[in-house]
Amino acid sequence: MDVLELKLRVRELEEKVDQLRLSRRVLMCLLERMEKERAAHLVRLERENRKLHRANYRYARSLWRKNMRIMELESKLREILSPQTPPR
Repeated sequence: MDVLELKLRVRELEEKVDQLRLSRRVLMCLLERMEKERAAHLVRLERENRKLHRANYRYARSLWRKNMRIMELESKLREILSPQTPPR
């Protein structure tokens, strides 16, 4: 190989290095974008999770209150329907 061929080879290798640098920058930008999107998605999921927990808590409390009311009404109904014992 003579000097001209070596210079040509060096130029080719430098172009490949430049292409690799560009590819690396593109990949890093894509990675950063994906990380930002993942973080934003995680925030949305956490917000939705808190919202669902609050709704579930309210629903459970509502069910508990309704159950207590049913028990009260059943107790009153039993008192009304139970045979009255005459006073002694």
